[in-house]
Amino acid sequence: MATPDAWPLFTLDSRVALVTGASRGLGLAMAEGLAEAGATVVLNGRDAATLDAAAQRLRDRGLSADVEPFDVTDERAARAGVDAVVARQGRLDILIANAGTHHARPLAEWKMEDWRRVMQANLDACFVLAQQASAPMIRARGGRIVFTSSLTALLGRPTIHAYAASKAGLSSLARSLAAELGPHGITVNAIAPGYFETDMSANLRKDTAFVERMTNRIPLRRWGQPRDLAGVAVFLSSAAGAYVTGQQIVVDGGLGTAL
Repeated sequence: MATPDAWPLFTLDSRVALVTGASRGLGLAMAEGLAEAGATVVLNGRDAATLDAAAQRLRDRGLSADVEPFDVTDERAARAGVDAVVARQGRLDILIANAGTHHARPLAEWKMEDWRRVMQANLDACFVLAQQASAPMIRARGGRIVFTSSLTALLGRPTIHAYAASKAGLSSLARSLAAELGPHGITVNAIAPGYFETDMSANLRKDTAFVERMTNRIPLRRWGQPRDLAGVAVFLSSAAGAYVTGQQIVVDGGLGTAL
């Protein structure tokens, strides 16, 4: 990955990015931002038809998009998927490990299978993807790995215990990987969104009292839109973020700073 002196800031021309959980929501918005900056984006999700439709919408705008459907919780499929992207595109410069899941129950109602399912999708899968994607990046002497963490890695909320723990684990994993992969020119960071209007938050947003309460606590007085993450993803993936690694960047409209 080129240094800032050798590569224009915020430009991703000739870069290849794999974005997991990219058929909709935050993942698709980040993929779109990377594509607008010049990258070839490879969209990942479990449903091939949904991915094809999303990729075609990007191509209709003149952007470069490909698909690689696989389940990130299937270790063999995930490793094979990363290798397939490298084989087809000839390189892999950026990994946005965004796919994840959610489960909310009072503590007494949690079952260990629920805990393990969330951990497998949100934390284990990101480790596997980073391990596999780092190999071609090491060979190329540079790359970018970005995890989608959450504001709940820093601020507690009842009933979402595995989600919060997994996202906090991702932030710590980013720091550990940054320390190891830095000598190879690879940066590793996490983006921690606050409350965003996505499919995952749809049920939460049915509680109008909760929505109003949270909106009033957010200094910008609105929930985030998926597009609000695109710029941060481009920054961390480009030469502009070449000296930023091991960090968690919170994108929450100021919620975490307001009393």
